[in-house]
Amino acid sequence: VQLVESGGGLVQAGGSLRLSCAASGSTFSINVMGWYRQAPGKSRELVAAITNSGGHTNYADSVKGRFTISRDNPKNMMYLQMNSLKPEDTAVYYCNARDWFSRESWGQGTQVTVSS
Repeated sequence: VQLVESGGGLVQAGGSLRLSCAASGSTFSINVMGWYRQAPGKSRELVAAITNSGGHTNYADSVKGRFTISRDNPKNMMYLQMNSLKPEDTAVYYCNARDWFSRESWGQGTQVTVSS
């Protein structure tokens, strides 16, 4: 599975961004997809995840109520709507896909910068 993120950029605090992740290849094997982020000097952390059917989602406490994860399986797309952005949301955001055998694929990352 190949993953390509888009939609990052520079935004002021309180603003919004929508990240997109396009999946290609053996997309039929994808089970769970998620967004991770890594800020400078910090380890990569899970931001949000969504199951294959979209019926189950989970979020990091720091983004609950502000971010929404979704996926469009026919289009092989996943999205992260980010509202009320804060400077501490600044990071490189990565798309992740895990198949039914727990093998993982990663995108190249997209930079999100929130200015105060």
